[in-house]
Parts: sequence; structure tokens; C-alpha cells
Amino acid sequence: MNRDASEPDAPPREQVGVGDADAFQRLWTPHRMAYIKGEGKPAGDTECPFCSIPSLGDTDGLIVARGITAYVVLNLYPYNGGHLLVVPYRHVADYPDLDDAETAEVAVLTKRAMRALRHASDAQGFNIGMNQGGIAGAGIAAHLHQHVVPRWGGDTNFMPVVGHTKVLPQLLNQTRELLAAAWAQV
Repeated sequence: MNRDASEPDAPPREQVGVGDADAFQRLWTPHRMAYIKGEGKPAGDTECPFCSIPSLGDTDGLIVARGITAYVVLNLYPYNGGHLLVVPYRHVADYPDLDDAETAEVAVLTKRAMRALRHASDAQGFNIGMNQGGIAGAGIAAHLHQHVVPRWGGDTNFMPVVGHTKVLPQLLNQTRELLAAAWAQV
């Protein structure tokens, strides 16, 4: 039998592997497979989740706030806990195609989202931006949306880099409730 000379009690090499205890903890995130496979992504302009979300109730749609021309919703596949999207109701892909009222409300809702995230979770910083087009990383390129990602010192760690996993401390419905309450106070 092939044994490692440095470990006389080690199992034979051909038996090491699946199912054996090792030093690694596993954090299973099977819900991410839908994102990886692209499930639920619109097939075209007729199947846009950002167009259908407003017809849902706030809890079911994970909507934090509704404006006149835009709304704020939790990202289903967040980079960090509290990752919000500011989305115009109108199905438009390109930022220059927003009208002045939509542009203004997206800006106002983004500022308010930052205030609510600071109030609810003591966010210390933010990544804010739009990915315009699939080539630029937009997961749903056909409907413009602005990301508001809260950041904290130490929130960048080995998990996303080594484990390709983001650890989130709260379920999305709990985060929505917390942020909706904070929204009313800012």
C-alpha cells in the first residue's frame, strides 16, 4: 500500500479523498447555482424581472422603497449584505436614455439608500455604479439598474477569492425588513 512516510497512520493514498475528514469547513450555497447557470435571466425584452418586480408586494418582491419613476430592491445575488438596486420602472437599457425625472429620482433614491444603509447597518463605505451592457458585466443588460453596495472594514476576505463564496449574515427578507424600517427614518 502507498502510504506517506511522514504519516505512518495515514490511509493509503488511493483511499484519500471524498468523504475523508480534513481541515476544511464547507459552506454550501446551493442557491447560487441558479445564478451560475443563468436561471431566471430574461430570454429577451419580454421577460424582464425588473419590469415584473413592481407588480409584486414589497415583501415578495424584496422592494425596500417605491418612488414615482424608480424603485429600490434588494439584489437577489448580493455582493454584500444589504446590496440594493435602484431601478427605473421604465424598461430602458442605457443611462443617457433616462429622462430628466428618472435621472433625478435614481440619484435621490441612491442617496437615500446610502442613508438607510448607514442607519440600519453602520455601513462605512459604498460601491455605487451601473454596468452598462453585457460586456461591462451587466447581468440584466436590457434594464438599467444602479448598484448600491454597502462596505465595512474587513468585509473583503478570503471567502470570495479562494472559496468563490460570499458569506451573508442575514436572509434577504430580514434585510428587507430592516432596510424598509430604516428607510422610513431617513
